[in-house]
Amino acid sequence: MPFLVLDKLTKRFGEHLAVDALSLTVEQGEFVSLLGPSGCGKTTTLQMIAGFVEATSGSATLEGRDLLAMKPAQRGLGLVFQSYALFPHMTAAQNVAFGLEMRGVARAERAARVAEALALVGLANLADRYPRRMSGGQQQRVALARALVIKPRILLLDEPLSNLDAKLREEMQIELRQIQRTVGTTTILVTHDQAEAMALSDRVVVMNAGRVEQVARPHEAYERPATPFVATFLGKTNRLNVNGTEVSVRPERIRFSGDPSALAGKVVARIFQGNHWLYQVDTEAGRVTVIRQNSGDGVPGEGEDVRLAW
Repeated sequence: MPFLVLDKLTKRFGEHLAVDALSLTVEQGEFVSLLGPSGCGKTTTLQMIAGFVEATSGSATLEGRDLLAMKPAQRGLGLVFQSYALFPHMTAAQNVAFGLEMRGVARAERAARVAEALALVGLANLADRYPRRMSGGQQQRVALARALVIKPRILLLDEPLSNLDAKLREEMQIELRQIQRTVGTTTILVTHDQAEAMALSDRVVVMNAGRVEQVARPHEAYERPATPFVATFLGKTNRLNVNGTEVSVRPERIRFSGDPSALAGKVVARIFQGNHWLYQVDTEAGRVTVIRQNSGDGVPGEGEDVRLAW
């Protein structure tokens, strides 16, 4: 039996169709990301699963049970929000213990589970620290421990890393994926960050204007986008008119070539970005973006004539 099944889940706010007949099956232990730009319906979908927003139509079942008929507290879901929502007057351990207290878990078991959860997220030595004395990354880990300590059937993550700086966000992506694999909790992440979704997910659900554009493994969606929107949203791409046919080519798939039959062009911009060079090349097929890895070899300069192949 499938674990979580969303069938034509729909939400309208007056005349606005926020989520349009979304259907999705999530297997137990899977990490799935709802990915798309602001206003695409991804957060509304998560809120319908959580029970914070009532669906207009459609259904959601969890292990065969009608999820939409349950009150939010009965759904057994763990939640981590963008703001973390920690209680400032409670220590890390007290924040993590809160959900267990609400469920009437005995003190001895509560203490053991809190210690286990804090150790899982690498904060065993900060149990008595208050949120105001923690970094953003540490607060995020406390929020994650609080969500996991209740042993949720599904972990729901709403842009949990967006408040972190780029370097810490990358580190937390690795840690989050390792933690999820360790505990095996079915996880649904909402994010607008393509790199984050591709780094963390077993599958991505690319959404646009309330509709699902593609559901696939990250590398499959990137290499074989189902729609022009997916091609342009998942990283950079070139849409070129070649011999009367429109094609989409990723910048890293294009190389400078000595073949006289390759596409002729002129370099109009060359930008150094550390591990690679970013080029803009004017051709008869349109302006082409090229990514050339910084291998230490010589590279064309601005104003040079080049030929491109892929």
